[in-house]
Amino acid sequence: MHSPEWPRRAESPDQVVARIRSGDSVFVHGASATPSPLLAALAARTDLEGVRIYHLHLAGPAARTAAHAPHLESCSLFTGPAMREPIAEGRAQFIPVFLSDIPQLFVSGAIALDVALLQLSPPDRHGHCTLGVSVDAALAAAASARTVLAEINTRMPRTTGNSVVPLARVAAFTATDRPLEPHALAELTAVDLQIGEHVAALVEDGATLQMGIGAIPDATLARLGNKVGLGVHTEMFSDGLIPLVEGGVVTNAHKTVHRGRTVTSFVTGTARLFDFVHENQTVEFHPCDRTNDTALIRENPRVTAINSAIEVDLTGQVCADSIGHRIFSGIGGQMDFIRGAALSPGGKPIIALPSMAAGGTVSRITPELKAGAGVVTTRGHVHWVVTEYGAVNLHGRTLRERAERLIAIAHPDVRGELRRAVSAVRHFVF
Repeated sequence: MHSPEWPRRAESPDQVVARIRSGDSVFVHGASATPSPLLAALAARTDLEGVRIYHLHLAGPAARTAAHAPHLESCSLFTGPAMREPIAEGRAQFIPVFLSDIPQLFVSGAIALDVALLQLSPPDRHGHCTLGVSVDAALAAAASARTVLAEINTRMPRTTGNSVVPLARVAAFTATDRPLEPHALAELTAVDLQIGEHVAALVEDGATLQMGIGAIPDATLARLGNKVGLGVHTEMFSDGLIPLVEGGVVTNAHKTVHRGRTVTSFVTGTARLFDFVHENQTVEFHPCDRTNDTALIRENPRVTAINSAIEVDLTGQVCADSIGHRIFSGIGGQMDFIRGAALSPGGKPIIALPSMAAGGTVSRITPELKAGAGVVTTRGHVHWVVTEYGAVNLHGRTLRERAERLIAIAHPDVRGELRRAVSAVRHFVF
């Protein structure tokens, strides 16, 4: 089907989601690709019950509407603000899983999908749409679901790599022309900037970067302008990478996997970012079971993986998905890249976090994790830990040496308290 013909088949959001039945399992495209008109129409239905929606982070007001729809049960594979309260209240569910494992859950039928609810770019002259800014687990969902329903948005970027969904695969769609859900750029604090300095100092020329989203990745990227020949193989990136590409710092010339290409699974940010990836042949989008495949990650040189944490205990256990029992985000790709970087020649797995939380009242370096906290990166996998007070490498160090090093990068106001808290534990005695 040629592109001028496709709008004739468009239906209203209500008509499209009318194909969803009670008891269905529905994948919902996430982040900036959240199909908001369809999700809102699904949440507004009053004739359904027992519909389970599987998703990663959902963006926009429709996500909050869906969170309160009595006929929808949310199952977060990685959660965001809209679903934190419903999960805490038991109205929604959370699935702890490596990002790299999610596509196989759909393909294998371990999670059998009836419907995939997607947002797509318009079809080209060959009748091929793309998943745009978010391929991640959506490609597997599109291939596995019984029915594919879509929002085709004329503003969704056409992305390259492995992101195609043929229009013939789509049972019904609505047509829109609206801005994608943005993710506002973080305002950098003095603490963020200092952490960024420490992390940037660990990045070598020719390194392959993996970074997330937020203040610390942005602060790090802003300080890499003097580096040479960097590459990118990541699960996601945001606006902060663009100046390094345009300035010739990121060339991808030294990579082994997808040399010459910036590789990602999804992006989220501002309109500048969406314009940057549109029809950009040097940026390839791949499913997250490829971007996050440890066997592929380790083939690239000097993989420098920059990940965040909520708290780190004095043995090196990293909690990144919850505040105690309260689910905050998810496992995501942290372990995929922490291990991949550790196995990469010259690689550096990095956990970066501010020393304090809650307005400077709670230390993120703790004698022990909170009750219910999830260990995302084990103490056997952890290497570099960075705060605004410095960077320490825990790999190959004893429990006592780890405690000494972590206390040294904790906030000065809590270092004495940390020493006292562990003094009764024999293997920590200094």
